[in-house]
Parts: sequence; C-alpha cells; structure tokens
Amino acid sequence: MAYRKLGRNSGHRRALLRNMVTSLFKEERIETTAPKAKEVRSIAEKMVTLAKRGDLAARRQALAYILDETVVKKLFDEIGPKYAERQGGYTRIVKVGNRRGDAAEVVILELV
Repeated sequence: MAYRKLGRNSGHRRALLRNMVTSLFKEERIETTAPKAKEVRSIAEKMVTLAKRGDLAARRQALAYILDETVVKKLFDEIGPKYAERQGGYTRIVKVGNRRGDAAEVVILELV
C-alpha cells in the first residue's frame, strides 16, 4: 500500500497523523494542507467504522491509535451511532485556497 511520506520520518509522521485524527474527532473539523488531509481522511474513516462496530475489541483498537480517551468515548457514544446507516464517506474535504507563506493548498477536513 502506497502512502504519503509528508516530508517526515516514520515516527514523526505517525505522531502527526495520530494528533490530527484525535483533533478531527475532538473539534469535528480541522484546517490543514491537502496531502495531510487525504492521509488523515483514510485513518478517520477506519476509526468511524470501528465506532460503528462498537464492541470492546473495536474500542481498544481505537484507544491504541487515538491519544485522548475522552475523544474515543465521544467517537463511540456520539459519532459512531450518527453514521450507523451510512456506508462510508464520513468526512468531507473543502478547499480553502493557498497559504500565504508557501502557497500550500489549504483545506478544511470535517465530519459530514
């Protein structure tokens, strides 16, 4: 499986993605660059699928990835049931424009 390296080593990249997924579920929308958003989206979709399953094993899998226990609780108690009938596509990427400093494409990643 190919993935984006995002100009970081593996440990830094993993920490970045874990932080961003945690923030996404905490705030329900985050602003970031397009490549990061695309990576976070795939992980976030898997986490929502775990939340829809809702059993103890799924909760533990989510806890192993998401940094904050309160966010996992929110994911399983609020976000998971909200998407119970939905077959995937839990996130939306909205283009905002380019960042002034480095002209990177900025997007908003939000839960649908």
